[in-house]
Amino acid sequence: MMLRYALQTVRARKGGFLGAFFALMCAAALITACGTLLETGLRGTIATERYAATPVVVSADQNVHQTTVKHKKGKTKVKHKAKPIAERAWLPGDLATELRKVPGVREVIPELTFLAEPLAPGAAVDMDRPAYGHAWDSAALTPYTLTTGTAPKAEGDLVIDRRLAERAHLAPGDRLTVQSTQSPRTYRVTGIAAPAQEVRHQTALFFSTAEARRLAAHPGQVTAFGVLPTKGTDAAVLKRAVSTALHGTKAPHGTTAQVSAGDGRGPVEFLDAAAARTKLVSMGGAMGGTSLLVAVLVVVGTFALSVQQRHRELALLRAIAATPGQIRALLGREALIVGAAAGTTGALAGLPLGSWLHGRFVAMGAVPGTLQHTVSVFPPFAALAATLLGAWAAARISSRRIARIRPAEALAEARAERTRPAWGRILAGLALLAGGAVLVAVLSVLRTEPASTPVTFLAVVVLASSVALLGPLLVRAAVAVFGGPLGLTGPSSRLARANLRGHAARMASVVTPLTLLIGMTCTVLFVQPTLGNAARAQAREGIRADWVVAAQGPGVPAEAARRLRSQHDTVTEVVRTTVRVGLDKYAAQGVTPGGLTRTWDPDVTAGSLKKLTEDTVAVSELAADQLHLKPGSPLKLTLGDGTPATPTVVAVYAKGLGFGDLTFAHDLVARHVDNPLATSVLVSTARTQTQLATTLREFPGIHVLAPAAADSIQAARQQANAEVNYLAMGLVLAFTAIAVVNTLAMSVSERGREFALLRLAGATRRQVLGMLRTEALSVLLLATALGSGIALAVLTAFSVGMTGQAAPAVTPLVYVAVVALVGLLALVATALPGRVALRVRPVTVATAKE
Repeated sequence: MMLRYALQTVRARKGGFLGAFFALMCAAALITACGTLLETGLRGTIATERYAATPVVVSADQNVHQTTVKHKKGKTKVKHKAKPIAERAWLPGDLATELRKVPGVREVIPELTFLAEPLAPGAAVDMDRPAYGHAWDSAALTPYTLTTGTAPKAEGDLVIDRRLAERAHLAPGDRLTVQSTQSPRTYRVTGIAAPAQEVRHQTALFFSTAEARRLAAHPGQVTAFGVLPTKGTDAAVLKRAVSTALHGTKAPHGTTAQVSAGDGRGPVEFLDAAAARTKLVSMGGAMGGTSLLVAVLVVVGTFALSVQQRHRELALLRAIAATPGQIRALLGREALIVGAAAGTTGALAGLPLGSWLHGRFVAMGAVPGTLQHTVSVFPPFAALAATLLGAWAAARISSRRIARIRPAEALAEARAERTRPAWGRILAGLALLAGGAVLVAVLSVLRTEPASTPVTFLAVVVLASSVALLGPLLVRAAVAVFGGPLGLTGPSSRLARANLRGHAARMASVVTPLTLLIGMTCTVLFVQPTLGNAARAQAREGIRADWVVAAQGPGVPAEAARRLRSQHDTVTEVVRTTVRVGLDKYAAQGVTPGGLTRTWDPDVTAGSLKKLTEDTVAVSELAADQLHLKPGSPLKLTLGDGTPATPTVVAVYAKGLGFGDLTFAHDLVARHVDNPLATSVLVSTARTQTQLATTLREFPGIHVLAPAAADSIQAARQQANAEVNYLAMGLVLAFTAIAVVNTLAMSVSERGREFALLRLAGATRRQVLGMLRTEALSVLLLATALGSGIALAVLTAFSVGMTGQAAPAVTPLVYVAVVALVGLLALVATALPGRVALRVRPVTVATAKE
C-alpha cells in the first residue's frame, strides 16, 4: 500500500524530487569513480613486457616484513605485516648455479636493470617510456632480436631499441651519449633491436656484459633471473619446482628470493607500478571516504529541504489519521525509489568518470601507466547500496519531527516556522561542534602528513555538520546583528530581512552547502602550500652554499662533483631515498660529510655533524621524538634496497621538514639506491657562476644556480605534486558546488506562490528579484564567515602540528577568487529560478491548486 502511494507521490511531484535525485546521482557517480581507483590499487593488473618470453622469474623480495607474537588468555596470536621498500633489491649472482640444477630448467638468464638515459638531441626519453640499461645477454627474456647491425661486444658498443632509433634518427655507426649511474659516456651504436611483441612502457638500451656490470654497480649481484623451461615443462610446474629448490634461500642482506609467473611477473619488472598500488588504495580510500561524508551531509540537507517544502502536505496526512509509522514508511519508500533511480544512473556515470580520473593521474605522473585500470561490478553495486542507504537514512532523519509531533502542531508549523529548533537538534549540533574542536586540537599535535591529512578534511566536514544543525540559530543571530542596517536600505532589503528572520530553517539549508564549499575549497587549496612553504623556508635558511648545481636529467654525476673539488671548493653531494624503521617510512638523504657545515645547516640541537660517517646517522627532532633517540642511540633500520643497517645517532636537528628525517653519509646511500646521481650539489666557493659552469661544460644538462633560483624550481615541483591532490579533491568540491546550486534552485523554485502574493500585494518584479538577491548575499556573507572560520581553524591547527608555527599559507588573491566564484554560483542559482517563477502571472499562481 505505502509503496503504491510512494510511487504516486514521486510521479506527481517530479519537480520536487528532482533536486534529491540529482544530489544522489552525483554522490553515486563520485563513489563509483573512487571505488574503481580503490579496486585498481587492490586488483589492478601489471602486465609484463620485458619478461614476456620468460615463464618464470626469480627476484629478490621487495618488502620489509615484521612478525609480532601476542600471548593472551592462554592463546598465541601471530600477526605478519609487510611494507614495500623504495629501491630495487638485488640477488646474488651465484644463485644461478642452484637454479640450473632444478629439474625442467633449460636455461637461466641473469638480468641487470639500471638507469640509462640517452642525452643526444632528439633522443630524449618520453616520460611514459623511461629508459633502462641491460646486458645484451638478457635480450632473450623479451625477446629482442637484431633487425640490423651486430650485438655489443666492446665496452663502447651499444644496441638500442627500434622505437628510439626511429625517434632519434639513429643507425648503426652513429654515436649516442648515455647518462647512466656513472659519468656520461658516448657509445657507438652497433645494432638496432626490436621486441617480439610491443613494449609500450619502457625504452631498452643494451650494453656488453662487462659494461652492463660496471654500470649496474652491484658486483656479483643481479636484478633477477629469467628461468626458461625445457620443452614440454608447464610453467606452473616449473614455478613450484623452483620455489621448492629456493625455499629459505636468502639474498645478500637477508631478503628471501621470490619466484613469479604469469601476472606476478609484472610487479617484478615495474617496481613503480607495484608501489603505486598502495598509493592508489590510499588515494581512492581517502577520496571515497571524504566523498561519502560530504555526500551524506549534502543528501541529508537536500531531503530536509524537500520535507520542509512538503510540510503542509504531510501535516494534512497526519490530520486525517496517518500514523507516524506510515509517514516514515511513505518518506522512506519515496527515498528508496528516488535513490534506486539516482544510484543506478550515477553508478553507470561513475565508470567513465573513474576511467578519466585514472587517465589524468597517469598523465600527471602520480600513477604509472603500467598499472592497468580495473573495473568490476563491485564499485557500482557498492555505490548503489550506499545511495539507497543514504537516501533512506536521510529521509528518516528529515522526517523525525513531522512524524513525531501531534497533527495539530504539524498543521500549525506548516503555516509558520518554529521559532526555535528542537532541543535534540541543538544538542546534536553542539556535540558535533565539540567533536570538531577535538579534531582541531588533535590535528595541532599530529606531526606527519599521512596522519594529519585525513583528520584535516574530517574536521572540516564535522564542523560543517554542526553548522547544518545549528544553522537556524546562526541565521537568526546574524539577522539580529545585521537586521537593523539591512532594513534601512529599501523595501527589497526589508522583505529579505523578514524572510531571513521568519524562515531561518529554509535559509540554514542553503547556508550549509555554501559553508562546506568555502571551507573545503580553502582547506584543499591552502593545506599543501602551508606545508610546502614551511619546508622551503627551512631549506632556504639551512643552505649556506653560494651555488647549487642541478641537473635537467636524472642527476649530477659524481665526476662533476670531483671536478669542482679539484679547485679546492667545498662540495656537498645530496642524494635522496626512503628508508624503513620497522615498517614506518622515513624520508632520508645522503650528504658528503667533508666540509658539510660550510654548505648546509639543519639547525643541530644535539650532537655534532662532524661525526657523520657511513656508520652514523643524524635525525630530525620529529624522528628523535617518535623513535626515542638521542646522540649515542643505535637505530635499527632498513635501507632503500632492503639492506639492514644499525647506525649510531650522532646529531639531532630541527629542520626536518626541509631536509628529511634521516641524514646519512653520501657514499652509504649511493650504494643502496637505483639512481646514485646527486639530486643537487651544494658548492661553497669564491668562484663565479660562469667559472663553475665552465668547469662543468662537459656534462650535458648540468646547470649552476643561485640558491634562490633552485628554490623557485623546488616550488614549481611542489606545485606539480600539489596538482594531483587538487584533482583528487576537485571532484569532491565539484560535487559540493553542484549541491550548492541544486539546493539554492530547490529553495527558490518552491516559492512561486510567495512571490505571486507579494506581487498581488503591490511589490514589483524588480523588488522581488532584489529581495532574492539580498537574501542570497546575506546568506553568502554568513556562509563566508563560517566557512572561512572553519578553514582558518583547521589550517592553523595543521600548520602548528606540521611546522610548529601558526602560519597557514593563505594567498589573499586566491581566497578572494574562491569567495567570488562561490558568490557568483549563489547569485546565478538564485536569480535564474526566481526569474522563471516570476514569468507566470501572479493571479494564475496564487489561485492554482497546491
